[in-house]
Amino acid sequence: MGKLNTFSGRTTGKIPFSSVMVTRKRNHFVGRRWRTVDIKMGVGILGIHLLALCAPFTFTWGAFWGAVLGYILCGVCGINLCYHRGLSHHSFKLPKWLEYTFAYLGVLSFQRDPIYWESIHRYHHQYVDSEKDAHSPIFGFWFSHMGWLFDSGYILEKYQERKNAQHLKKQAFYRFVKTTYNLHIVGFSILVYAIGGFTYLVWIGVRTTCFYHVTFLLNSACHIWGNQPWRTGDISKNNWWVALLGFGEGWHNNHHAFEYSARHGLEWWQIDICWYIIRFLEALGLTTNVKLPSENHKHKNSFATS
Repeated sequence: MGKLNTFSGRTTGKIPFSSVMVTRKRNHFVGRRWRTVDIKMGVGILGIHLLALCAPFTFTWGAFWGAVLGYILCGVCGINLCYHRGLSHHSFKLPKWLEYTFAYLGVLSFQRDPIYWESIHRYHHQYVDSEKDAHSPIFGFWFSHMGWLFDSGYILEKYQERKNAQHLKKQAFYRFVKTTYNLHIVGFSILVYAIGGFTYLVWIGVRTTCFYHVTFLLNSACHIWGNQPWRTGDISKNNWWVALLGFGEGWHNNHHAFEYSARHGLEWWQIDICWYIIRFLEALGLTTNVKLPSENHKHKNSFATS
């Protein structure tokens, strides 16, 4: 089997412009075992980034607006609304036809299937900013941002039995998507190329790369820089600029304080586009059982009243 990835030892380094200490360091590139899945992940993400670099030479307004639309549908509705707030935290309910539609849009964001995504995210909340967290900056900025994606040995070390997404595994749709995930990605790429040629494929790379790093910033920047109004027992932060880029996801300390809440921007001035979409769907009768924190719960969790 070979040796699993190992830690390089304890350090006392501090991430710049923050109070976050790096207490454990992974061997990211050298002196570790690269599994086949790590290599495939690395090649795939590198390829998408290289496609994005071709954007200045392939610009058309059609491709640009297609990328914007894809960012909103696949990223905001697919990942933020469905994968995250809906499936992972049960913040609201959607009719199955709409849930599956949004979930499939999430698949086309190139962030793995819903079962995998939810499982990792739930482990993050269960072990947040501890040595069993899936992607905490206590292992360094790079690891929390994207290094963990190429380190399947870390997942194997920490989570021997992954049984925390059972409600999805019971549904034939999600099992099918998981077993055929790569076919959907390849098929979608071929379809985009058939419609718009290399230019449109490049701009799929642009919107995917942009949304990748917005998602990654939630794991890195939102556990390093910002403010923390709630007593969560971790180092999650509210970060306004990540919130703008992530359509509301950057109010991350709010989220860790009230994981079940469909609304992350809890103050009137905390812009949360994803929440506005949920409210719009609720007005249409398409979202039900929308969960929000009570004033009593907020009072108990607030540093201001501790």
